Amino acid sequence: MKYWRRPLDLDKVCLPRAEVRIIEERCKGCNYCVTYCPRNVLVTGEKFNSKGYYPPHVKNQDECASCGLCQMICPEFAIYHIVQRPEVAEQSV
Repeated sequence: MKYWRRPLDLDKVCLPRAEVRIIEERCKGCNYCVTYCPRNVLVTGEKFNSKGYYPPHVKNQDECASCGLCQMICPEFAIYHIVQRPEVAEQSV
């Protein structure tokens, strides 16, 4: 994503990172998460689950913005995030 300006406190802010988890057996292959991911983190998988659907898999974990859109849009609750707390930078007072 490209911004037309840079925030002044970008070097002081630590963005939270999330790890995307997919419950493959619960997925029905609707691909809403793949379609609506703003960073294109998810792609359609090549292996099918026991129901015969192709669940998505994570293409690039580092690009995830931890927005939670894939988690909110999944009708089967097959995807969720594990949000890791940002590392707190030591501030000298």
